[in-house]
Amino acid sequence: MNTFIGFIMGPMVWISAIICIFGLLLKFIIIIKEVYEKEPYLLSYITVRHSLRSILAWLIPFYPRSTRMRPVYYGISYLFHILLFLLPVFLMSHIVLINESFNLSWPAMNDTIADMLTIGVIVALIFFSLRRQFVADVRFLTSFKDHVLILIVLLPFVTGFLAYHQLFLYEWMVIAHVLSSEFLLVIIPFSRFSHMITAPLTRAYTGSEFGNVRHARDW
Repeated sequence: MNTFIGFIMGPMVWISAIICIFGLLLKFIIIIKEVYEKEPYLLSYITVRHSLRSILAWLIPFYPRSTRMRPVYYGISYLFHILLFLLPVFLMSHIVLINESFNLSWPAMNDTIADMLTIGVIVALIFFSLRRQFVADVRFLTSFKDHVLILIVLLPFVTGFLAYHQLFLYEWMVIAHVLSSEFLLVIIPFSRFSHMITAPLTRAYTGSEFGNVRHARDW
């Protein structure tokens, strides 16, 4: 058991991170290559100015008109995406592990606040799942895979919360937390989670088309 734990908390972390980073990089290169080969005319009107203008506009909470039409959903979604990256980076337990490996550290989040934000992420994921089940137009576009992807994101937060507070089978919760987190990293480049790189590209395309061709805003 100790050998297994040592592997998943050592080499497997590196393997997962490398697959995630290089998978996303490869996906980015493939997208750019396909655009260049199949639709090179798109590159003729994409501009840095209009691309950044669109990306920045969509980063501002409730600035785009469509986000104001569904304030509850977009408010929860906006906070969820921020916390999805903020929590793992500023959790004390994660910083301690990084410090042990690389002798690097930074200020950690208060434990009480971390608990509240973790519960917030869990509630947000439950909300997304229920929305896919009970909102008619969303349910029509939802497949079983969408619920599985939500579960994949949910597991690291639930198991991490339980492991930190030692509420249930501590050692097994630690193993489940590590494995579920690594699995999430591995599938990012090969699933809808890759929108972390495709979304900015889409915004660049849409923003340039609206701004440079139609002379209008896309928000």
